[in-house]
Amino acid sequence: MAQRSTSSRDSKSPAAKAHSTFHAAALRSGLVTAEQWTEAVEETRHGSDEAIGRWLVRSGTLTPYQCAQLRGGRTKLNLGPYLITDWIGQGGMGQVFKAVHNVMGRQCAVKVLPLEKATEEARESFLREIRLQAGLDCQYLVRAFDAGRDGNVHFLVTEYVPGTDLRRLVRSRGMLPVEEAAAIVMQAALGLAYAHEQGLIHRDVKPGNILVRPDGVAKVSDVGLAAWATALGDDPRAGKIVGTADFLSPEQIRSPREVGPASDIYSLGCTLYYTICGKVPYPGGDVASKCRRHCEDTPWHPRKFAPETSEEFVELIADMMDKDPARRIGSAAEVAERLEPWAASLSEPIARPLTPRAWTAPPPPAEDAGPPLPQGSSAALDGDSSHDTERSQSSDQGTIVDGPAHAMPMWDAAPTETFYPPNWSSAPGLSGRSVWTRVAVSLSVAIPLALLAGAVLGFFIRDFIE
Repeated sequence: MAQRSTSSRDSKSPAAKAHSTFHAAALRSGLVTAEQWTEAVEETRHGSDEAIGRWLVRSGTLTPYQCAQLRGGRTKLNLGPYLITDWIGQGGMGQVFKAVHNVMGRQCAVKVLPLEKATEEARESFLREIRLQAGLDCQYLVRAFDAGRDGNVHFLVTEYVPGTDLRRLVRSRGMLPVEEAAAIVMQAALGLAYAHEQGLIHRDVKPGNILVRPDGVAKVSDVGLAAWATALGDDPRAGKIVGTADFLSPEQIRSPREVGPASDIYSLGCTLYYTICGKVPYPGGDVASKCRRHCEDTPWHPRKFAPETSEEFVELIADMMDKDPARRIGSAAEVAERLEPWAASLSEPIARPLTPRAWTAPPPPAEDAGPPLPQGSSAALDGDSSHDTERSQSSDQGTIVDGPAHAMPMWDAAPTETFYPPNWSSAPGLSGRSVWTRVAVSLSVAIPLALLAGAVLGFFIRDFIE
């Protein structure tokens, strides 16, 4: 009798309830059969739902992501014919999941338009991204495979690129050697050159949008922010500043309707600077401050962070980041050509796997939309790559600027500037004028002191001679 009472209490305990929820969800999802569940229970000696889940993951029946979702009672883990196996990250247009096709068995990335962002403009942008990616076929660009709709959920399917992205690579390892940086950015330049030939401008080139496979192959992702260079008037985002503040070209800020391939080259130059220096050209400050500095200020000399960098490589970055689009390197293909000598000297591929996440991934998208979120209740997108597994709010990374152009102050064109000469040592963010001001103040103090010391010394020498 006492034993039955204990069993009754256990069946109503939170642990038993969680176990029952996991059991029901696992069987209802179709991912776990009754035989597999029974085997898991026996192998774990009637262990907890956590122990059973670990066994199902070890046996290959479930992925860790699927196990976590089933334990939470969620059973829909598919979008059309694609079975979701993991959460990849948050992209510029929505969440991105790792998935596998039910029939073909091919791994892929599925980008989902969030239900709470399913406005008519967002849907237009999403459909535009699908059509743009469908026409691209380049080994240095992330390819689109499919697109579809599952209930109210619109999604885009692209190739899955294992490895990491350039932002995370630099954050984990620090600044990269020139040879590695050149090899990665050269491939990105070749991808952009192909896109430019198709009449496309990326408009959001940055480290988080350059994916690096373990074998060293790099691919540019998230071309959804691109627009037809010859038909900007048809783009619902035309006239807005679209991109990431740390990598915006001056003309994207001043006249976003007139961006062209040169804007991508400037952003790629900022990316190359970040890769070898470990810092963005204009760290710190808010979005408005970063935009102003892109238009007016000069970044630190790269050799301040990477002393071994050759002057030829520094000149290449400067030519990519010239504030005057007409004075920049003429094409992405030329950028790749100039980077080739350094890239060719790389002896080993870049291989750095992703690191485990320390947080719970969000659930798959629900088919039925809930009540709309209050404005400002959700975190703003930071424009990270769709394959980025780390949501960082680092001040070095900046935030997406996606609003009307008139929301940003418009500045007069600043004189074209170049990097500080290597023998100048300026503090972060100081312009050339600030450096000369400090020099003038120092001289104004030092010269009178030197004259006074000379007068005193002369007085004593005169007394000694006399």
